[in-house]
Amino acid sequence: MYKEIRKSGSYIITFLAGIGIFSLFSYAFDKDLEEKNYQDKINTDYKIYSLSIPSEVTFAGEVLPLNDFEVLERLDRELHVNTYWHSQTILFFKRANRWFPIIEPILAKNNIPDDFKYLALVESGFENVVSPAGATGFWQFMKPTGLEYGLEINEEVDERYNVEKATEAACRYLLNSYEKFGSWSLVAASYNAGMKKIFSQMERQLATNYWDLLLNSETERYVFRIAAIKVIFENPNNFGFNIRKKDLYKNFSIYTDTITGPIENFASYAKEKNINYKLLKFFNPWLRESYLKNKLSKTYVIKLPKEGELTSSH
Repeated sequence: MYKEIRKSGSYIITFLAGIGIFSLFSYAFDKDLEEKNYQDKINTDYKIYSLSIPSEVTFAGEVLPLNDFEVLERLDRELHVNTYWHSQTILFFKRANRWFPIIEPILAKNNIPDDFKYLALVESGFENVVSPAGATGFWQFMKPTGLEYGLEINEEVDERYNVEKATEAACRYLLNSYEKFGSWSLVAASYNAGMKKIFSQMERQLATNYWDLLLNSETERYVFRIAAIKVIFENPNNFGFNIRKKDLYKNFSIYTDTITGPIENFASYAKEKNINYKLLKFFNPWLRESYLKNKLSKTYVIKLPKEGELTSSH
């Protein structure tokens, strides 16, 4: 009787083991099938394409020598990086809709090629950022350069954050650089590396243009990145960007208030103008303190939004 029970028990164990092995096999099979189906879906639905390079690309009227393989590959890199860095490039489109209309007429008035609006975009993404080296604002002026080109920079006022005044200062720099180089691509490179650095490298390498220069990685990529952003902006659908007009950040209708004396408290001033302190600083980021002593009785122009301008369209 005991032997029969033990024998019966071994049958049961063998049977259960068989079920277990079959279950593991089925699970493994199902898992492999699930992975295959998933991979098939990726292959069908998810596509990343190598981009076509336009046959001709210009920057500020200069034709990029794309017959030079090295020039072509540098542009190719920047087109792919900026196309597939989706979030940043989409934000570029959104912010440019707000700031290009302010920058474009200032460039035109100063006879600066319109393409330099992309330089400002590449410099800062149209955010009032400060670099680790201290370059500040949309045009990324260092303090000594900003002062040299006529910007007021102190504890209370920093006009590197004033888009109109900083653009005017940038135009003065660009025109000065163009007088020295006679080439807008070299002007753009000098904006990144400095005029002295570009001059010294041209002399050292016996080069006459930007496209032939061997420079540090940042400056080598700089003008190509500007050119790539321009190409993407001019042909967004060719690079997969579908941005509705309603998605773009709007510009604002503003009025101005001229002040010639001190302001003790900008929070109180903002309330008097029916906005809050945060919005006052949004429209006037060059005001660096919550007050303005204005000991020299200078004239300052404060931007304020017109009634109804702050309502979102969404």
